[in-house]
Amino acid sequence: MSDPSASGRGAPAAADQQSGGAVQTAAPTRTTSTRWNLSPAVVAALLVALLCLGAGFVAGRVELAMVGVPLLIAAAFGWDRRPGERIQLSFSVHADAAASTAPAQGATAPAQGASVLAAGSVTTPATVDALGVRIALPNRAPLDAVVTERTAADIATHIVVGHSGPQRLLQLGARAIGADAAFVGDTADGPSLDRVVRPRIVQIRSLPLPAHLIGLTGPHPSARPGDGGEFRDVDRFQPGDRLRRIDWKATARRAQNAGELFVRRTMATSDASVQFVIDSRDDLTARVADWAALHPLPGVSSQDLAREAVGSLAGAYVAAGDMVGFDDLADPARAVPPRAGARHLHRVRRAVELTAPRGAATERVRAPVLAPGALVYVMSTFLDEQPLRLALVWRAAGHRVIAVDVLPARLTRDLPARERLALRVVELERALRFRRLAAAGIDVLVWQDADASGLPTGARDARLRELSRPRRAR
Repeated sequence: MSDPSASGRGAPAAADQQSGGAVQTAAPTRTTSTRWNLSPAVVAALLVALLCLGAGFVAGRVELAMVGVPLLIAAAFGWDRRPGERIQLSFSVHADAAASTAPAQGATAPAQGASVLAAGSVTTPATVDALGVRIALPNRAPLDAVVTERTAADIATHIVVGHSGPQRLLQLGARAIGADAAFVGDTADGPSLDRVVRPRIVQIRSLPLPAHLIGLTGPHPSARPGDGGEFRDVDRFQPGDRLRRIDWKATARRAQNAGELFVRRTMATSDASVQFVIDSRDDLTARVADWAALHPLPGVSSQDLAREAVGSLAGAYVAAGDMVGFDDLADPARAVPPRAGARHLHRVRRAVELTAPRGAATERVRAPVLAPGALVYVMSTFLDEQPLRLALVWRAAGHRVIAVDVLPARLTRDLPARERLALRVVELERALRFRRLAAAGIDVLVWQDADASGLPTGARDARLRELSRPRRAR
């Protein structure tokens, strides 16, 4: 009967690697059986008609009884035209790739900040005179419309993808209306348009490294002797040294005895093992008044920043030839061990895209086991003690740990005085946790939203350069 659709134009993606791909058809056609119910208007008409007839009979007033006669006739006429016992509604929902950004291989959803052209349709039998259509949209009031065969038309609205991760973009529902609205059907929920939206990928110019590189080969110079690295020193030939490393000039200059040889030694190269840990137990936006709201206003949340940070840093490390892994504090079963390569990067990013708050917060009994000498990124809002405790355990085990604060900049203009005081207490607790991290030798990186061009903010880029500088061993 109708084709309610939602369409819009979104902001373009910041870079090719963050662009979303073609959106597939969400769900096949779904048929739902509902039953007819007497309309509340007809019930009210019957009650008023009976009341008027009774009052007219008792009071002996004919004109009062005549008021209820038309209502009684209308109710009887509607009952005579009642439809069958049940009705079949056929639903279909699909999404079009026309409104998404440039396609990428294997993509299933648009990038964060793009728009989607979604459409839904409901097929009804001939016994239905009208249809009440409801389109539930994220973070907005539902869109309601009543359409008939003559007035059926497209219903346009914008669906802007403001968050990354798993989310519901559209929910279609309908309610059948019989002849003269005397009978209405139960509200039938149609299929939903569920998508996993890719996080935005930003450019990373500087990459911190672990304190000790223990890999056998890779792009980074290590502190042990080997092949392929920077110059270390010139020393006497020892059993096991390769003949091609003999430095004949140094031998001619420094040899004191016959047969004495000198070799040129270099530093070995190694790769880094990086582990990303996301604390997905909470998801908070910048507006503090919405922290306890069931449906917060649209805005960048802490989970959006965490997914963006992991996706961007993991891509940069894999491009440099390092190994990356992933772990979720809220779901230990979704851990991904560290590996290298583009295929493994896709696996890690897919695990990050599926990260979402899952029910009540739980405590990890023991810290996840990491590769020896790994660099650990802990993405959290640090509103409780669990990420702090795990970071201290990893630091005590000899890992280099970087605590990434993904809590957006707070907006407090709508808070009353009492809630401002509570926020002040929360901020003081966070400051104490960051002070304990710094005292244990853990670096802190504040990850805020990128600018309009998709590049990191100046403060974050400068902090990454500072963390990437070589450090002297204590």
